Amino acid sequence: MVQGGKKVNLQNRKVKIAFGLMLAVCVIIGYRIYSNIQADKARAARLSQVRNVAVVTAHPIRQTIVPSLSFSGSLDPEWQAEVAAKVDGRLEKVYVREGDRVSRGQVLAILEQADTDANLLSAKGSFLDAQTSLHKAETDLQRYEKLYATGAVSQQVVDDYRFARDNAAAKLEAARGSLRAMESKSEGTVLTAPADGIISKRYYQEGYYAKAGTPIFAVADISMLKTTIHIPEGQIAGVHVGNEASITLPAYPGKKLIGKITRIAPVADLPAHTFAAEVSVDNSEGLLAGVYANVTLTASPKADVLTIPVQAIVMRDDQQTVFVVDDKGVVQRRVLNVGYTNDKLAEIVSGLDEKDTIVTEGHNKLREGSKIDLKKAGK
Repeated sequence: MVQGGKKVNLQNRKVKIAFGLMLAVCVIIGYRIYSNIQADKARAARLSQVRNVAVVTAHPIRQTIVPSLSFSGSLDPEWQAEVAAKVDGRLEKVYVREGDRVSRGQVLAILEQADTDANLLSAKGSFLDAQTSLHKAETDLQRYEKLYATGAVSQQVVDDYRFARDNAAAKLEAARGSLRAMESKSEGTVLTAPADGIISKRYYQEGYYAKAGTPIFAVADISMLKTTIHIPEGQIAGVHVGNEASITLPAYPGKKLIGKITRIAPVADLPAHTFAAEVSVDNSEGLLAGVYANVTLTASPKADVLTIPVQAIVMRDDQQTVFVVDDKGVVQRRVLNVGYTNDKLAEIVSGLDEKDTIVTEGHNKLREGSKIDLKKAGK
């Protein structure tokens, strides 16, 4: 019994020790959980309490703005085209060089004509032969129609001669088509300027064997130059055909040109939602085409629009937002619909009104729900 009692006491002691260890572990875990909760509460309290941040606030204001839009591109010829060989042949004569001014129809080069001349003569001979055959067939038909009228020949004979006449007429048409084709090939050995302009490129010298369709020259009209700009959807309303644009050229320091919008695409380019517009400028001074250009476009004035300082806008998730302060000094982020912007101000289409108080400086240290002291905030 004693030994049995000792065993019982020993088992109770082990159970008590195990229970005590479990209790200690639970106390430690509970304390850590409590500590974490308290730390989170303290952190949240610190985030929501007044920060020692230099903050400047302001109200949106209404004013009249004159949008000034800046773009870049290159001044290209108003018109340009390549002159290609119509037939295979070797360049026998080249009469122009790059930079030469040419007139519409002026001969630029001639391909070897020996083969085309021979083929043209052959086509002319075939055409004349077909004409003679048709004339003979018509004469024979008339003769036998008269004989048929007197009963000297049968209807079958007349039908045979009528068929021969129709066959000769068809051969004449075929010969005429071949002649015209050969005349076109012969004309194709002479390369002419399609319009007034300058030779912007001469790709090959005399002696080069050109295949049909190979460009030999590039002709451009540089009396007018143009550049294409892409106007954002939010700024297109104040832009019209005829608006003037100021153009500066880095290649010509101090040079300033005045161009005009001559075309605006009726459909926006997607997904950018921009409208392509052509700006044309007179080039009577003979400036080089293809130079880089900076284009400044002044759009129509926009009256009574709501504006804020552009530095007040904060980008978040590809959205333009602003921090708005309520009467208690709590900051909330608000998404904006922004129109025209420049380096100083932004037009607000929707998202704000004149009564709102916004943060214009110091917002980089603010978060959603932060609180500021309105008495200490600068304006």
